[in-house]
Amino acid sequence: GPDPPRCPAPGSEEDLVQNVGDRVFFAFDRSSLSSDAQSTLSRQGAWLGRYPQVQVQIAGNCDERGTEEYNLALGQRRADSARDYLVAQGASGARMTTISYGKDRPTALGHDAQAWAQNRNAITSVR
Repeated sequence: GPDPPRCPAPGSEEDLVQNVGDRVFFAFDRSSLSSDAQSTLSRQGAWLGRYPQVQVQIAGNCDERGTEEYNLALGQRRADSARDYLVAQGASGARMTTISYGKDRPTALGHDAQAWAQNRNAITSVR
C-alpha cells in the first residue's frame, strides 16, 4: 500500500513549511504586513519559541517589475518587517538574519498578476 505520511522532524525546515507556513506575502510596492501575514508570523513566532536552538534566515523577495536597486531595497524592507514582527512576538533577533534577493529568486514563473503576487514575499528558512 501507500507509505504512511512521514512526519517531519520537529524544529526542521519541513516542519516549518508543513505545519506553520514559511512565507508571507505583500501587496505591490508595500512592505507592511497584512492580517494574513501577521497570523503566519504569529505561528512562526510560537514555533521559534518551541525550538529555541533553531536559527532562521528571512529572505525578502519582489516581483519582476522595477529596477534591481529598487527591488533589493524593497526586499530588505519586507525581510525586516517580518523579522521585526517576530521580535515583537518575543523571538530573539540574534537568531535571525535577513537578506534581500530583490527580483532574482522568483518562486513562481510567469509574467502575470498571479505570479507576481506569489513572488512578493518574505520566506523564513532554517539555517
